[in-house]
Amino acid sequence: MSQDPRYPPIGDYALIGDCRAAALISRAGSIDWLCLPRFDSPSVFAAILDADIGGRFLIQPTGEFHTTRRYVQNTNVLETTFLTDTGKVVLRDCMPVMFEEEKQEQPVPQHELLRELQGIEGEVEFEVRYEPHPDYARARAKLGQRGQLGIWCDVGYGALALCTEIPLVIDAEGDKALGKAIIHAGERRALSLTFSEDAPGVIPSLGDLARQRSDSSIEWWRGWAARCTYDGLHRDLVVRSALALKLLTYAPSGAIVAAPTTSLPEAIGGVRNWDYRYCWLRDAAFTLRALVALGFRSEAEAFLSWVLHTTRITEPEVLQVVYDVYGEPDLSERDLPHLEGYAGSRPVRIGNGAHDQFQLDVYGEVVEAAARFADGGGAFDSDTAMLLSDIGRVVCQRWREPDDGIWESRAGRFHYTHSKVLCWVALDRLIRMHETGQIRGDARRFREERDAIRNAIEENGYNEKLQSYTRVFGGYEVDGALLVLPLYGYIDAKHPRMRSTLARIRAELGDDSLIYRYRESAPDGLPPGEGAFGICGFWAVECMALGGELGEADRTFGGLLAYGNDLGLFSEEHEPGTGLALGNYPQAFTHVGLINAALTLAQLMGQHGAEQSTEMRDLAIEDSS
Repeated sequence: MSQDPRYPPIGDYALIGDCRAAALISRAGSIDWLCLPRFDSPSVFAAILDADIGGRFLIQPTGEFHTTRRYVQNTNVLETTFLTDTGKVVLRDCMPVMFEEEKQEQPVPQHELLRELQGIEGEVEFEVRYEPHPDYARARAKLGQRGQLGIWCDVGYGALALCTEIPLVIDAEGDKALGKAIIHAGERRALSLTFSEDAPGVIPSLGDLARQRSDSSIEWWRGWAARCTYDGLHRDLVVRSALALKLLTYAPSGAIVAAPTTSLPEAIGGVRNWDYRYCWLRDAAFTLRALVALGFRSEAEAFLSWVLHTTRITEPEVLQVVYDVYGEPDLSERDLPHLEGYAGSRPVRIGNGAHDQFQLDVYGEVVEAAARFADGGGAFDSDTAMLLSDIGRVVCQRWREPDDGIWESRAGRFHYTHSKVLCWVALDRLIRMHETGQIRGDARRFREERDAIRNAIEENGYNEKLQSYTRVFGGYEVDGALLVLPLYGYIDAKHPRMRSTLARIRAELGDDSLIYRYRESAPDGLPPGEGAFGICGFWAVECMALGGELGEADRTFGGLLAYGNDLGLFSEEHEPGTGLALGNYPQAFTHVGLINAALTLAQLMGQHGAEQSTEMRDLAIEDSS
């Protein structure tokens, strides 16, 4: 079945943002997704979830065209080049970010989306379609012209103002503005969309000042990227992934959202459509590891502060897996039945029902993140030290209970092997921090329970007939999450049990270089149908490398890189063979996996790391100015 042509492939989108909100832009110059004023706010444009009523902000040639695009080197400023029979024009898109001193020198809007057309050769006629449909298209926009304030739109909780150097006319119904203009070589035209929660807001100037703002953003992003201390294999790809993580960071709190989107399907036409615009404690340890290793210590500390603050205000006994960017726990899940969903994939959901699940693994993730911070020389105040000790107490009390598991199954609770391993991790790290005097706690009980957990895992979580650890205690199925066992130090990657587990996972869940999370026959309470899970493939690369299979790990890593798009962005899942991006996009967890796999490969290859395979070099992202 061919996909609805009204919907570009998920991987065709680029991402821009200002570390508070983010927009998805198609190859054809259409902004099809933007939520304001923050990632999880209601949408202003949502054509990606309903091509007819979702709303968009489109700038493209009126006739046939071909596009190429790139991020300006080491930035998140996007340039799309339109080629037609009559000329060549570059569209630069960004959400300006500034140095603090610049903010102090001049008033700046709460958010700005800046779009600039620059004629390069000949002339090209462009059309503009500005069609905001606020609140997930549940509210009807009423556009009005307000002189120098531009085209005004009240969205209920704030106002949008569009200032433009291309004349636009509001249509008779008052819900869209349309216009056309010919862009000649050497000519520049800018459009600036601003948002303010408090009227009248700041309306920035266009002309040369608009170009100054985008140039300043380029300087800001390059300054940030230059802080990366990593200089090993695949550096361009690693830096691009770091830039993607920075885009997904909510600067006021330090939280990192899993993705900027909701309800992009794990299978086209399927129902596995979730809202990922929130922050998962589950991702904490691997994310912190990546940030610290790349030299982004301030971001790592801000993220850990969010994790610990959220854990503290929640209380360990009722720790959730997912929160909003400020650590608020109520993410009640609701359907939006008026939206048809991406390419007909219903339902469209906002909120996430996983917020009230019980997942034992989050305790290990939080403690492991804190331990990595401590290993790097960080110190805890007395409240944090007590909090970590309390987590250990809760783990001791509850590790024998079944839980909902890392993949947020909706089939009820089971004794997941991965969850028990993360309980072991929590107590193991707490013991280590107790021994170094960083926390106080009942170390004797922690040791007893840690050893009991290991005994339970080895007796019930390993199947001798399969020669593999299993998804659940006493089970016969494997799970991609088992690939993390050596990454957390639970078992050496060269141990026979782990070697045979890796082999079993690759045989049963692998397809090319990709790895599925689990078999479709495994109960999860939903109809079958999803792609291979991005980070699982990168976990397998680390397992292979740590197990001594460096050549195979390098080849597999190269195969995984081919699933990124032309800009180096990766989705939550991918369809083997076709490479089709699936799920929410771009996915922070996948980019974290890429970074950590590259770090492991570079470390183990050592002086031979520079001898990068031809295959790997050919897959490197072209990102130069």
